[in-house]
Amino acid sequence: MKLLPKQNITLKTIAKLAQVSPTTVSRALNNSSNIKPETKAKIIALAKKLGYVPNLTAKALVTKHSYIIGVFFTSLSSGTSESFLKEVINQANNILPNGYTLAINDINSISKNKNLLSHNYDGIIVLSQSKSDDKFIAEIKNRQMPVVVLNRQISRNDISNYSSNDFLGVKNMMAYAIRMGHRKFGLIKGIDSFESTKERTRGFYNVLHQYGLTINPELVKTGDYKPKSGNIAMRQILTSGKIPTCVFCENDDMALGAIKACQELGFQVPEDISFIGYDNTDYSKYLIPSLTTVRKPTDKIIDLGIKKLTELLSQKNTKVNIDKINITPEIIVRNSVADRR
Repeated sequence: MKLLPKQNITLKTIAKLAQVSPTTVSRALNNSSNIKPETKAKIIALAKKLGYVPNLTAKALVTKHSYIIGVFFTSLSSGTSESFLKEVINQANNILPNGYTLAINDINSISKNKNLLSHNYDGIIVLSQSKSDDKFIAEIKNRQMPVVVLNRQISRNDISNYSSNDFLGVKNMMAYAIRMGHRKFGLIKGIDSFESTKERTRGFYNVLHQYGLTINPELVKTGDYKPKSGNIAMRQILTSGKIPTCVFCENDDMALGAIKACQELGFQVPEDISFIGYDNTDYSKYLIPSLTTVRKPTDKIIDLGIKKLTELLSQKNTKVNIDKINITPEIIVRNSVADRR
């Protein structure tokens, strides 16, 4: 096939080469359900091969769509790691139909800029950490905008919701640490208002109670999910004079800072103090020692959520099933927990 210059590629060009009508091409590229899957796949593959670039401005005028998906985090300045943000953006761009772009915002900014929700978003993805987001979620639903809520379980039954069972993830990991012989634990919590903090903390104390263990209050500190806060919290624990054998940090970033504090103050990890993280961030396997952590199923949460949003976008006038899925995380055992049996 002779390839044409990209600027000459139109719907009619693709239709002629695929031997279908321009309407069929348009339906395929807009992920319509009113077209055979094999025909859709053939047209999409041909469009990619030809380097077809849609005229979004013209398309928006005709279809009354903006082709913009709003992605709202509880806060971009605290509690949202760069690795998590990057994973969300990359996966969304890979799954969303051709032509859609992402607009990243945080919910906290809504109170400062009331116009943010007046933007003509075609759909909304909410990465929620706190119950304080419920008012924002209700506002989106009241505007009848396609929306999915990821990351936190919500009580509403009219919005598809995908989350991680942080409570069970921590329970399973703590049970592993206890089986490894640890009885004296430290805890570095995340931001108190975040549901992830509440669920991870609840899982931690649930296991201690289950095994008849307690924790000295001086070994419990609060951070903000950033490495520096983990470093500060660990220094406070080490200067208390009550040294734990194992510290659970409620995310990998705080574990990174906490491990560095130990090394700076002459403690060996994991020989003197073991560490457990949460999230399984990209760098966790490269730490020295490599970090034992809980793998939050972020990829699956995002995949399910964006596929559901795509379904909502393509079937606006059709009732779509509501999903309520809470996924169990996976324990990742590496080298940061010593065997004390």
